[in-house]
Amino acid sequence: MGKAKVLVIDDEDGIRDTLKMVLEYEGYAFLEARDGVEGLRVATEERPDLILLDIKMPHIDGLELLPRVLGAPEPPEVIVISGHGTVEAAVEATKQGAFDFLQKPLEREKLLLSIRNAIQQSNLRRENRTFRLREESRYRMVGQSPQMRKVWEAIEKSSPTNATVLIHGESGTGKELVARQIHHKSLRRSEAFVQVNCAAIPEELIESELFGHERGSFTGASDKQVGKFEQANGGTIFLDEVGDMSLKTQAKVLRALQEGEIERIGANRIIKVDVRVIAATNKRLEDEITAGRFREDLFFRLNVIPIRTPALRERPEDIPMLIEHFRGAYVSESCLRNRTFHPDALQALKTLPWRGNVRELKNVVERLLIMSDADVITVDDVLSQFGGQQTPSSEAASVELPDAASVRTLREYRDLCEKSFIIDRLRGNSWNISQTAIQIDVPRSNLYKKMEQYGIRPARADALGDVTGAADEQTE
Repeated sequence: MGKAKVLVIDDEDGIRDTLKMVLEYEGYAFLEARDGVEGLRVATEERPDLILLDIKMPHIDGLELLPRVLGAPEPPEVIVISGHGTVEAAVEATKQGAFDFLQKPLEREKLLLSIRNAIQQSNLRRENRTFRLREESRYRMVGQSPQMRKVWEAIEKSSPTNATVLIHGESGTGKELVARQIHHKSLRRSEAFVQVNCAAIPEELIESELFGHERGSFTGASDKQVGKFEQANGGTIFLDEVGDMSLKTQAKVLRALQEGEIERIGANRIIKVDVRVIAATNKRLEDEITAGRFREDLFFRLNVIPIRTPALRERPEDIPMLIEHFRGAYVSESCLRNRTFHPDALQALKTLPWRGNVRELKNVVERLLIMSDADVITVDDVLSQFGGQQTPSSEAASVELPDAASVRTLREYRDLCEKSFIIDRLRGNSWNISQTAIQIDVPRSNLYKKMEQYGIRPARADALGDVTGAADEQTE
């Protein structure tokens, strides 16, 4: 970090000259302005860390200039100085956001202490701003496909409310990002967002994790523990993989939802909490209810606003945007040489069905950035990473990408990926031709031609029992 920049705005030449000697001797970069008009220009162009601002000046006085300076997108700290100081002026300056108010003649040590504290405050604000932007980028949702627009619409409608939300979708589709967006856009955004992975906590510990315990309430409870519901009081708790929660714990979560009450293990008093609950699962909870593993009454309490996160194979048009997002983030975080993706490489990645969804795509992008030597990542780089392995949807499509050396042309590679993609979508729609054609946005006749071209027949592509022969409209 370079020298902290301090701008002195004062119409007295002697004050500016004295402060210049003091500040430069202390290692600060000195900037100056003779009046408010010049001061506003210098502040805009140089973006100082701190401004020493006189009150009595021609054209624009300090108290009039102060809100304009502090209204900048990344405002500096401001110490107001005056030879005509009054209590009213000090109160007004502080009320408008000044860091400190000092009276002339300035005492050197008092001035330097105030400057050091103000610069430290400025650095903390900058660090917090950088951290916040990094976190926002890390948890930013990317995508403008019709499927993602539905998710955005649900987020916008549900965020201002206190209604419980149940997010369901495959692993790696961004359920946590949806939960964080809802919290970020809610009235609780300034309060805590507490995440609990119900599948990662052993059954014997999850109750203590959620609701807390008193010291000595069970073996190993050497200290009192505040549970996640208490930590989230006033904010949002995100119960990830809620379908893996035990029935006993489900009963207590239901009580917290219905009554806003929890009880620590080993305690004999009830604690009131104000918490918004967002839950997520990759399981079909209706099936869990039928199997007796999930409470129906809890399901109805959670499922007030259901949001489905689409699989990546359902929104291939978002893949180039996601790749660019991951590329930019990883290059920035890792200080790698800036690399780009060739259009053919983007097309190759776009055609893969991605069983691991967005999480897998992110890993592949990072791997390509690390392993590729050139500044432009090509389709050959993509092939070298997938060569000899099954494609992300190989379990569903029974198609393997060949070794890079065995593929002669890009056309062969595209054909193979296209075949895999069509089989995957047909299976997902129970071999309903019309529904599949609508989903992948091609005329039904074109889909028939593609199936004929690649020799796709249900009996060959999937184990469908008594279904044989060419795929037809039997499911319609």
